[in-house]
Amino acid sequence: MTVRLLDFHADWCGPCKKQDPILEELADEYGDVEFVKIDVDDEQDVANQYQVRSLPTVVVERDSDIVDRFVGFTQREDIESALEQAARPAGA
Repeated sequence: MTVRLLDFHADWCGPCKKQDPILEELADEYGDVEFVKIDVDDEQDVANQYQVRSLPTVVVERDSDIVDRFVGFTQREDIESALEQAARPAGA
């Protein structure tokens, strides 16, 4: 099972900069989760594939299935909860 957190952001996005320290802390704590930063200006195709319309957008996936999606600045607890849910065995 692969759990990934996709962080859609841009250099010009103020709320993205506010979100960064939270995601960095979580990346340190969740070593088994793959954290991927996606700059929407550089990777518009990926942003379109995930239908990203606002920044920041955080997508939590388990084996390519979207478990949760957060649009706008999101509290640490909410993201952590989605990571915990994604890490649980299916049906648990």
